[in-house]
Amino acid sequence: MGATTRESLATSKAALATLGEVSLEMAEELFAAGRIIGESAQLRSLLSEPAGDGANKVAILTAVFGSKLSEQVLGLLAVVVAGRWSKDNDLLAGIEELGLRAAASSVTGSSVDVEGELYAFGKAVSSNAQLELAISSKLGTGTSKVALVDALLIGKVSPQTLAIVRHLVQQPRGRRINGLVSGAASVVADQAGYVIATISSAKPLAPAQLLRLKTGLAGSYGRQVKVNEVIDSALIGGVRVQIGDDIIDGSVATRLNELRLQLAG
Repeated sequence: MGATTRESLATSKAALATLGEVSLEMAEELFAAGRIIGESAQLRSLLSEPAGDGANKVAILTAVFGSKLSEQVLGLLAVVVAGRWSKDNDLLAGIEELGLRAAASSVTGSSVDVEGELYAFGKAVSSNAQLELAISSKLGTGTSKVALVDALLIGKVSPQTLAIVRHLVQQPRGRRINGLVSGAASVVADQAGYVIATISSAKPLAPAQLLRLKTGLAGSYGRQVKVNEVIDSALIGGVRVQIGDDIIDGSVATRLNELRLQLAG
């Protein structure tokens, strides 16, 4: 992610934070707007042009969306297009992230675990090759993929999770389903004030080991940590920890591979 994109994303997030109460409808409007912009290369280019005039971009937004969007969402999009993005795909990513954060902020009640629901969905899809193909195939239409998601999730997950997954399968932007869902889950967790640590090991860790890892990671990142534990016998022993793009690999399999490379050299 380029420096200009990071700065524009920070400005967009700050604008969302000033709105106070955020509804799921606002998140869905942001998702829908992002898909419309993504479907038109010309519109996407005009709105992401670094040298473009901010007032003209707002005028384009108004002409395209008019009364289709709430005043708050139109205002958020005005902040987004006024920023400088390293590439036009970053503009779409920025709109999507605002939608994800709005969806996370719209949750009422501690019983709703959007991140956990996203993780469970991603795990279920990745363990079923036919399902993964049906959701990820470039040949499938957005409408058919939404219908499949609805059949799988309606009545089983929160409205927030359903809205997020519906959007992701309609606008994957070249990402595989695992990347789509895990990325969305990370943003949702960040909006809720914690980070996700995926801890992989050859066999289940003892509760005391997990607690030590969780406490150490929380100290390192300065935030609460939620752990998703993955059992992978291929690791042989040790643990592999991933938080976002950060990977701490202490698995026996990795150490043996490094040793083999050293001997080969």
